Amino acid sequence: MNNKEGILGVLGGMGPQATNTFYQRIIDRTQAETDQEHLQVLIWSDAKIPDRTAGILGGRQEEVFRHLLADAQLLERAGCTVLAVPCNTSHFFADRIQAEIAIPILHMPRLTVKAILAAGKKTVGILATDGTIRTGIYQKELEAAGLTPVTPPEHIQKTVMSIIYDEIKRGETGSREKFAEIDNFLREAGCDCAILGCTELSVYRNLHSLPPYYIDAMEVLAEEAILHCGKKLRNV
Repeated sequence: MNNKEGILGVLGGMGPQATNTFYQRIIDRTQAETDQEHLQVLIWSDAKIPDRTAGILGGRQEEVFRHLLADAQLLERAGCTVLAVPCNTSHFFADRIQAEIAIPILHMPRLTVKAILAAGKKTVGILATDGTIRTGIYQKELEAAGLTPVTPPEHIQKTVMSIIYDEIKRGETGSREKFAEIDNFLREAGCDCAILGCTELSVYRNLHSLPPYYIDAMEVLAEEAILHCGKKLRNV
């Protein structure tokens, strides 16, 4: 492979549709007029990775970590120069994995918070899995940046999880009515933006029209991956 430009490794399969959506975002946002002007990308969609939320909250953290690490090392051995992991909850393990490999991992939550800070937002809603919420992945990054995180109350969080697990992961498009309930909570709570902090919610955004109020972590990751590999962004 040509190493003059970066070779992007995608550690995917969490879930498969989210990985597919991520790669489509890479294609759509790359300034390219020919096949040869696109990124070199190696996608490992490992659908056998244990569920991240269940693993983190159910005492199987080491099992999930070892599986993710083996996949990251596989991509590194294959010649990738940078890794993108289109799964927010898996970033609970990102620093541990980074310590075991030589190529950089593009840290989706940190990149997303950086983009929010640059946009001048202050009070940020977090829509994510129970695993991401309970471990404070986004809360820690937002507070470190001087921003105020807002997490949903239990009944709204159940609705978020239902969209993710009962609908998107099962191949459905996702309920507009359920999302409207979430949207009402965020705006009444005084959030000036909200993070789509689960890649299944990025799939939901791909299927439905959402306003710029929603900051899509997957979109941020895709843009950073393109730039890191030496390409320019296509205006959309």
